[in-house]
Amino acid sequence: MTRQHWHITGKVLAAMIAAGVVVIGVVLALILRRGLSAREEPTLIETVIAREVRHLATPSSMREARNPVPLSGGVLAEARAHWADHCATCHANDGSGNTEIGRNLYPKTPDMRQPRTQQLTDGELFSIIRNGVRLTGMPAWGDAAGHDDADNWKLVHFIRHLPKLTAEELAEMETLNPKTPDEWQEMQSEAAFLAGSNVAPPSLHHH
Repeated sequence: MTRQHWHITGKVLAAMIAAGVVVIGVVLALILRRGLSAREEPTLIETVIAREVRHLATPSSMREARNPVPLSGGVLAEARAHWADHCATCHANDGSGNTEIGRNLYPKTPDMRQPRTQQLTDGELFSIIRNGVRLTGMPAWGDAAGHDDADNWKLVHFIRHLPKLTAEELAEMETLNPKTPDEWQEMQSEAAFLAGSNVAPPSLHHH
């Protein structure tokens, strides 16, 4: 490399370092002025950083991994039930993130139907589910009970299916969402009423 090339490279590096210092300075200034409340809407800089962190959460060796689980109606049904019971509390049944928890995380839970999630590779989606993303509300499910690698790959299929969810699928998922004892009682009462039964349903306890 010639001296001129070294000179140009040095100027580029200096510019990158200066830009990084400016970004850090802006973020610190915002923190000092606004604090660290999760009630605030994330700034553009924080949104960009969050997206980059999500990208960096995936090891390079995993990014091009292909889903080894064949897609089928049964696989989607399993993943749909798993999502409704384990994931919908934050992500919503439809993947919009429009839940009490999802809206109040910082950064907010992303709308997984949108291109920024749908354009991730299978390997990236799998890695995010399995390993989580630091500095966000996304936990690592790799060693959690009921979350083995096959289940996580099935969830990748379901995430791809989110933009095409039908009203019937959403209605089914609502019956599978975690419920309090009162919600179970109300659901059973409604089912008994619709079935034309006058017998009060027994008390149920959610486990």
